[in-house]
Amino acid sequence: MLGLDKKDTSLLIIVAILTLLAPFILNPFPAGSAMAQFNAGYPDLMQRFVIFGIFAIGFNILFGLTGYLSFGHAAFLGVGSYSAVWMFKLLSYNVIPAIALSVVVAALFALLIGYVSLRRSGIYFSILTLAFAQMSFALAYSVLSNPKFNLTNGETGLQVYADDPQIFHRDSLPDMPHLFGLSMRSTYKLDIGAWSFDFNVGYYLCAVIMMVMFYLAIRIFRSPFGMMLRAVKSNQQRMNYTGLNPRPYTLAAFVISGMYAGLAGGLMAAMDPLAGAERMQWTASGEVVLMTILGGAGTLIGPVLGAGFIKYFENIFSKINDTILHQWFSFLPDGIEDFMVFIVHPFIGKGWHLTLGILFMLVVIFLPGGLVEGGQRLGNWLRNRGKRSGEAKTKHEPAE
Repeated sequence: MLGLDKKDTSLLIIVAILTLLAPFILNPFPAGSAMAQFNAGYPDLMQRFVIFGIFAIGFNILFGLTGYLSFGHAAFLGVGSYSAVWMFKLLSYNVIPAIALSVVVAALFALLIGYVSLRRSGIYFSILTLAFAQMSFALAYSVLSNPKFNLTNGETGLQVYADDPQIFHRDSLPDMPHLFGLSMRSTYKLDIGAWSFDFNVGYYLCAVIMMVMFYLAIRIFRSPFGMMLRAVKSNQQRMNYTGLNPRPYTLAAFVISGMYAGLAGGLMAAMDPLAGAERMQWTASGEVVLMTILGGAGTLIGPVLGAGFIKYFENIFSKINDTILHQWFSFLPDGIEDFMVFIVHPFIGKGWHLTLGILFMLVVIFLPGGLVEGGQRLGNWLRNRGKRSGEAKTKHEPAE
């Protein structure tokens, strides 16, 4: 189907089902229960899951296939956001032109940075991309916020004001990002018993785009172009000896990866029409590296899993506080309850980074292939266990 083999088609269908049914899957607990705080099925967080999934998928095309580790991909995320907001300011709140411009501008910016950075490889390439990203952050934060040509609005962030041109805006259209009049914040709430599910227009727009980007990533992975990128990662010197020049391939991968990041930045602006320089910080670049490695670099679904895992920790796990811990351990005697809260306290709330760091360390040590490898090992163990139990059952059956 769609030019994919059976295995890739099954993977695409699974991703589509999980994405489209996310409002149900991410809200497993009743709204009024003590466990409802672990529900992640609200629009803002679901949008972050898929937007950062797109960001990580694009980064994986560069890092997972070529082995080139970029520490500056947040620059393209920020450029995409700024481009989208400028489209809102100049034309209208329609998200289609804004998203299209964010991809184009990010591609051009990636072409410029990639052309210079790819003259080096290894750690030198990583440092160059980090330097370009920090220069971009400094430009957005200060230089380009000069009142004479204010392109970024500095630390306040770029946003839409009432006196902006918005040439194609009409009074009949919403005063917020929309898809041909359908507001991105439009949400239908479905109540079933004690459960509540939100179906948000903005989320489903991002979800459909993510599925398209995931499909394109599969085609890239399985194409001759993807095979050339794997050859670059495997042994670039040997590739040079065969007479093949790897630079056009790595530059193309870098630009494609930057386009994915720009698309993610444009979608972030489409969900919230504000672009700030903080999106270009080195910490944002490091975050996508963690997502990709945690999920499984070089795999198809790994970056999406890693993005969801980290964003869940950031938005859900970080909200657990001592009051909630006391509720959890209330069945224990008072002294033991206080002791358990004291032990767990450093790992929750503001200490969620510590928990994430420990989990990341364990994954790197014991699961070099990330969460995908963990799932594969679990699947193999369950299959082998099923085979052994079947063989044992056959062995003990009496002969007729």
